[in-house]
Amino acid sequence: MLQEVGRMRLEEVYHKYKSNRLRCDEAAELLGTSVSTFYRMRRRYEEEGMEGLLDRRLGKVSSRCAPLEEVIRVVSLFKTQYHDFTVKHFLAKLLGLEVHRSYTWTKKVLKGAGLVRKAPRRDVYRRKRPRRPLPGMILQQDGSRHEWVEGRFWDLIVTMDDATNEIYSGFFMPEEGTQSTFRVLEEVIAEHGLFCALYADRASHYWAHTRGRR
Repeated sequence: MLQEVGRMRLEEVYHKYKSNRLRCDEAAELLGTSVSTFYRMRRRYEEEGMEGLLDRRLGKVSSRCAPLEEVIRVVSLFKTQYHDFTVKHFLAKLLGLEVHRSYTWTKKVLKGAGLVRKAPRRDVYRRKRPRRPLPGMILQQDGSRHEWVEGRFWDLIVTMDDATNEIYSGFFMPEEGTQSTFRVLEEVIAEHGLFCALYADRASHYWAHTRGRR
C-alpha cells in the first residue's frame, strides 16, 4: 500500500515538473529524495511507466541473509557453552570457529532468541573511573582472540598496571582460561612482587557461582 501511494505521489510531482510548475530540486524535496534520485526515478518512469517504479527487492530474500543453519548453530553454541560470555567475547569465539559475522549481527541474533537483554542506558554524566595513583594497586588483565598468523587463532593474554600502563606480562595461548591466569600471577609476582588487586572481565574462569548465596 505504501509503495502504491509513493508511486501515485511521484506521478503527481512528475506532471507538475514536466509542466514547469516545479523545479527539479523542488520536486526532489517534495518526494523527500535527493536530486540525483529524482533523476533516476524520472528516467525509469519515462522508460517503463508506473511499473518502472516498483521496488524489485520486495518478496526476494536478501543475498546477505545468513543461512538458517548458521543462526541455529550460533544460538545453540551460546546456550550450551558460552551463556556467561558477553557478546564481544562470544564473537571472538565464533571467529575461532570460522563463523565470520559482525558484532551487530551476533547481538541481533542473540537478542532475537531472548538470550541477551538490552543493556540499561548509561548515565550521560557518568564519570570515568580515575586511575590508581601508584603502581601495583590494580593490575588489568584481558585476552583478545585474533588470527595472528594466517589460518591460526590464538588468545593474546596481556596484564598491565592501571597506574602506568606498563605491561607486566604478555603471551599467546590456545584459549584464555584458568591456566593462563595462574601463569600470569606466577610471572608477575615473581618479577614485580605482590600487587593489591586484579581487574578482569566477566569470563567464566574468573567467577564462581554459588547457589543460595549473595
